[in-house]
Amino acid sequence: MISELPLGDPVPIAAAPERPAAVLAGRDVTLRRPDLADGAPLFAATHGDLAAEAVWAYMGYGPWPTEEAMSRWIAGCVDSVDPFWYAVTATADGSPLGMAAIMGYDPAMRRAEIGHIWYIPAAQRTTANTEAAYLMVGECFARMGCRRVEWKCDALNERSRAAAVRLGFVFEGVFRNHMIVKGRNRDTAWYAMTPGDWSSARPRLERWLYEAPRRDGRPVEPLGAR
Repeated sequence: MISELPLGDPVPIAAAPERPAAVLAGRDVTLRRPDLADGAPLFAATHGDLAAEAVWAYMGYGPWPTEEAMSRWIAGCVDSVDPFWYAVTATADGSPLGMAAIMGYDPAMRRAEIGHIWYIPAAQRTTANTEAAYLMVGECFARMGCRRVEWKCDALNERSRAAAVRLGFVFEGVFRNHMIVKGRNRDTAWYAMTPGDWSSARPRLERWLYEAPRRDGRPVEPLGAR
């Protein structure tokens, strides 16, 4: 009989979900919608030498041949709903540090992904990525009513994979031959976070970001994986 088959737990009906807020304000970074004026500083900081252009190694776009070309790409992000793009900026002076997005939002299934994450070299190995991700994941769970938030990256991108684990995402496997990116195979590593995972990760991230002793603007202790 069908009543004897194992079934998933019932899911309570949730309040109507909301779209992400246009501004997510943090201590070190503030996320806002991208602006055409971001093109010049972001291009200058991510083009022109091997260290800067390495920003684009695992992205499906970039680097661009000219500042104008990158600005045209940013223009296409300004009004996009999915991905819902953010410029990640320094809270202190408003300077753009990179970009990120909440994407793949499925309100019926109550899941979303954070992705398209990249930063200028000067913002790497700072609190920028951790706080930006903290703000976006919190938005997904609190405002958008998500039951699942995903993080996907090229399986060869060790820095992104390590970041996912530090943030509290759980590894779920590798999709082999998942994509062709810039003419090359991409196996995609999948990570995800549920509300239960977030309830453990959130206080740990908040302690590191907002309570831990700092030196030169960064917490003295490394952010542990758990």
